[in-house]
Amino acid sequence: MTATLIALLDGLPDPVLLVDSRRTLVAVNRAARALFIGPMVGNDLAVALRHPAALAAVDAVLGGADVREAEIGLPAPGSPSYQLIVAAVGGDDRPGAVVTLRDLTAIRNTERMRADFIANVSHELRSPLAALLGFIETLKGPARDDVAAREKFLDIMHVEASRMARLIDDLLSLSRVELEEHVPPRETVDLGVVIEGTFELLAMRAAERNVTLRLEGAESAPKVLGDSDQLFQVFRNLVENAIRYGRADSTVTVTLQAVARIPERSGPGVAATVIDQGEGIPPDALPRLTERFYRVDKARSKTLGSTGLGLAIVKHIVGRHRGRLTIDSRIGHGSRFTVFLPVAS
Repeated sequence: MTATLIALLDGLPDPVLLVDSRRTLVAVNRAARALFIGPMVGNDLAVALRHPAALAAVDAVLGGADVREAEIGLPAPGSPSYQLIVAAVGGDDRPGAVVTLRDLTAIRNTERMRADFIANVSHELRSPLAALLGFIETLKGPARDDVAAREKFLDIMHVEASRMARLIDDLLSLSRVELEEHVPPRETVDLGVVIEGTFELLAMRAAERNVTLRLEGAESAPKVLGDSDQLFQVFRNLVENAIRYGRADSTVTVTLQAVARIPERSGPGVAATVIDQGEGIPPDALPRLTERFYRVDKARSKTLGSTGLGLAIVKHIVGRHRGRLTIDSRIGHGSRFTVFLPVAS
């Protein structure tokens, strides 16, 4: 095996393995050495790659076939999926084969996420739609002339229709954010003004639960790079959640503070922390809070009007801003949602 060929193979991003006519490995590239553990060259391919479909494809090519393909999974963290391509190499006597592995894990994960997303959306829309259809059928039939029943059912139908409208609005918001996520915003934004605007919008909702809204540190906080409309959406979601899940007759506080460095990022930023006085979130639920449609208490969340998409929207907007979202909570001591955003230069 020439040094030039080995260097060429090492330059390829996909794992590549060369076998001779007896299925013995004669060369592997750097990507293959990183994927498989242990000695490889000089051993049968089955020592490194034990998947039956892979071995069958290689045997078929060594037996005279030109090309064989298969999708295989490897026993590694994350259950990676690969497209295996086996092609004959050499002259007419077909002395060996080249095996290439193309990583399909991200594609398959995206497909699963899309399928799960569609299933979740269908489920979330089906429940209020079924309720609407049921009440409409009742109003057209047995309750046609029942004034009291009609008023009651119309109120329930309004709640269910509003729930569907909120879900559709959040789905559209999430879609728009994802489309723009690769383009960082360049507007200079005063977070104090943004948060005061959310307080004004949510004042009536806060009053219904006798919740006081308080902003601290706005005067000394530097301005940030951002999209004012999207940041308004971030803090509307976070403050609304704090009002919704915090205790009645309590205070929701938003603090703004300059930080020398954004966690896991580079450069200075502003930390905007939304603090509630609620019951807190169980530790095992914290890593899943930003998943689409995840709810800690499904029954309570639906009763309170949550779509299960608010924190997913927050995560994607913060990601677009090249910021960071952290969540701290203890049962009985409330929760702290901190958004780190880069300072405007």
